Amino acid sequence: MINLPKNEKQKNSNNNDFITVVGAREHNLKNLRVQVPKNKITVFTGLSGSGKSSLAFDTIYAEGQRRYIESLSSYARNFLEQLKKPEMDSITGITPAIAIDQKSVGTNPRSTVGTVTEIYDYLRLLFARVGEPLCPQHKLPVTSQSPQQILEDIVRNLNGKKFYLLAPMAQGKKGEFLNEFQKWAKKGFVKAKVDGAFIDLEKANKLAKTKAHNIDLVVDQIIMNESMKARLSESIHLALSMAHGNVVVETLKEERFNYSIHSTCPSCGFSFPNLEPRLFSFNNPRGACLTCHGLGTLDLIEEEQYDEGEVGGRKLQNIKYHIVKSAAKPGSSESSSEVENEEEEFEIDLTACPDCNGSRLRPEARNVIFCSKNISELSQLSAKELFSWFQNLPKQKTKTNLVAEKIITQIMQRLDYLIRVGTGYLSVDRPAVTLSGGEAQRIRLASQVGSSLIGVLYVMDEPSIGLHPRDHHRLLEIIKELKDRGNTILLVEHDEDTIRSADFIVDLGPRAGSLGGEITAQGTCDEIMRNPRSLTGQYLSGTKRIEIPNKIRSGNGHSINLIGARGNNLKSVNLILPLGKFIAVTGVSGSGKSTLIIDTLYRVLAQKLYKSTAQPKPFDHVNGIDKIDKVIDINQKPIGRTPRSTPATYVGLFPLIRDLFAQLPEAKVRGYKPGHFSFNVKGGRCEACLGHGQVRIEMHFLSDVYVQCDTCQGRRYSREILNIKFKNKSIADVLEMTVGEATDFFRNQASIHRKLETLHRVGLDYMTLGQSSTTISGGEAQRVKLSKELSRRGTGATLYILDEPTTGLHFDDIRKLVEILHELVDQGNTLLVIEHNLDVVKCADHIIDLGPDGGDEGGMIVGEGDPRTFCNTVKSETARFLKKVMIPNSVKK
Repeated sequence: MINLPKNEKQKNSNNNDFITVVGAREHNLKNLRVQVPKNKITVFTGLSGSGKSSLAFDTIYAEGQRRYIESLSSYARNFLEQLKKPEMDSITGITPAIAIDQKSVGTNPRSTVGTVTEIYDYLRLLFARVGEPLCPQHKLPVTSQSPQQILEDIVRNLNGKKFYLLAPMAQGKKGEFLNEFQKWAKKGFVKAKVDGAFIDLEKANKLAKTKAHNIDLVVDQIIMNESMKARLSESIHLALSMAHGNVVVETLKEERFNYSIHSTCPSCGFSFPNLEPRLFSFNNPRGACLTCHGLGTLDLIEEEQYDEGEVGGRKLQNIKYHIVKSAAKPGSSESSSEVENEEEEFEIDLTACPDCNGSRLRPEARNVIFCSKNISELSQLSAKELFSWFQNLPKQKTKTNLVAEKIITQIMQRLDYLIRVGTGYLSVDRPAVTLSGGEAQRIRLASQVGSSLIGVLYVMDEPSIGLHPRDHHRLLEIIKELKDRGNTILLVEHDEDTIRSADFIVDLGPRAGSLGGEITAQGTCDEIMRNPRSLTGQYLSGTKRIEIPNKIRSGNGHSINLIGARGNNLKSVNLILPLGKFIAVTGVSGSGKSTLIIDTLYRVLAQKLYKSTAQPKPFDHVNGIDKIDKVIDINQKPIGRTPRSTPATYVGLFPLIRDLFAQLPEAKVRGYKPGHFSFNVKGGRCEACLGHGQVRIEMHFLSDVYVQCDTCQGRRYSREILNIKFKNKSIADVLEMTVGEATDFFRNQASIHRKLETLHRVGLDYMTLGQSSTTISGGEAQRVKLSKELSRRGTGATLYILDEPTTGLHFDDIRKLVEILHELVDQGNTLLVIEHNLDVVKCADHIIDLGPDGGDEGGMIVGEGDPRTFCNTVKSETARFLKKVMIPNSVKK
């Protein structure tokens, strides 16, 4: 054994308390060295695009995940998504990593809140173990009994009475049955009951062939007493063998008692399969509705895609879902060339499957009940309602309750976490694809807390997104619980409460993109605030702040009035929208904001203005639409889902640049068209890598390796196209420029310069023109959309709807955003922002607050007015928090 010096031992011990990253160079990171304390909460903050996600996700998480996967067998690794090794020198002290980001729930329509949190898995187990099956037609209990149980039941109920023991041989069957009568007579049976009347089998005739008959074979006639038990037992076994496990007891008063050793309906013989968890799964053929195959709708088609193997084998690659009916999103009047490569977004209402009514399950699963509810009915309850329902169950010490108790404890524990992270209004059957980024992330966080892992590195991407200030402390408590178990928490976050509650803060900057990627400050919150280099610290200390406007706009005197909105949890809401103002729609999570503004108002306007096919939620009537000429919804949905899509294409910039290159004299001589300058089509792209810039080399059971294309050196185009130059720059050189560089380069090209200028104004000057759309965040995607609208010539009568535009934005980015939003309103437009960020809300002209709570306890307008007036609203949770940020300011009306 080697004895280390005392100070060396101390040094090693200290090193084990940190995750140490050396030489991080992923994306825009500039050879960073950082020490993240273990078993603590560390926040990475900084401007949007400063390198937070590159350090947290693409470096630390990627390496933690990669090392864990490397420890598995090569066979197991074949089934897992393998991350590439990050650009860095070394990482020490890293533990297995779990990412809880805004994209992790996925887009599979089969995924629900219940399946993601495992609540539905426990519900399936509960119904399989203690559920009571009922006949779908007669709603009678369907039970199975042993011959001994049948005997004991008859002795108990019919002691001293005379009865027939019958074997039911046919129920509602057509036929003559003469052969059967003769066969039974040969076996020694004397009588049968046919269609309610007893007959002698020896004298039996043919029955009417076309009529349905009920036939019971008389096995025995007994007056029940103790001495007849042995005979009865023998007769029961005989009847069960004759009638495939069924027996009927009929008294002289024609009272009938049905028994079966199978799970079958005593009246119609409907047979139940064995109750097992798979029967209640809509993702398993045993439980899925036969009509919709477990999707709950007939509007989706499931298509399996296979990779063809080298030796003719087929390996399932993935499953795609196609919508049968289409409803393209309106609001775009551009040419097809301008939106090339952009995937059209659409809103669609999926109609429920007519057979299962959207429950996704086959009849057998829908007719198993527990405490008078089936699994679909429980799944439709919100997390709060379901928790309360389980809490109020009778506490009786029966065998069933003892079995159910353990399962219910697990369900309630997970429901409690869902409620605590601020998603108690979500129902268990809510499809995961309908969740916002913040909701998706928080339900994954709730499921992780329920899993009780220890020694794990959790990396989270803005878990506070979409959360009302009231619920922040609950979320922070959950995150602290994870830490206290012995886990390391790493948050990429802009929320002030979260930053202040962190044990350690790393502030990246100083600016974004190529001007970022450095650590400007690190330490505790107090240390950050004292550091003059930290922009975050200046906002935390109050040195810098987002100012409240001195003037509140009076609007243009018109309004849009939406009367009687009652979709989802809305309670006949009357929405009065004053035009020509900056309006903030606020309220706790689940209070009905999106239902009112997106699902009702936006769809109504889109129908009237663009003939959209998306159906709005129920409402009575609307007026004032003639006072606007356009409605534009700027949300955070991805602007492109393939690596070939770029923001430059989305805003219509790339087509203009291609047109410019095609107009060059040298390009005209060679006959090049704009399409030749696209890396997506044949003619101009490098055919060796098909315009990817890199080539994939399959390593079979090892992860695939991507290497730079030798032919084009990663530039995506053929040599001939790269020889066409504008101001000594090829098309590939232009794509490598940042927006800031390109703005100066194209200063004399008015149409191109205008679009670049708007990208610059929304704070995206660090983004390269050729950057893939899949690498940009939700906040960046929304600003790209905002830029697209700003570059159009406005009419001054447009209604803009923005859904949480501050997602992913630093305090300083929010300040710039607010300036642009004010500019839109100053042009005469109306701006409607759904927002929780109080720095944006305090800058509005008019606030509409929904509540008072989420789910069924929300759906009403609890307060409205300008920020000063609104702050005095007693019932509003938002007003309580807004009052704290409203600093004294002279307001002129």
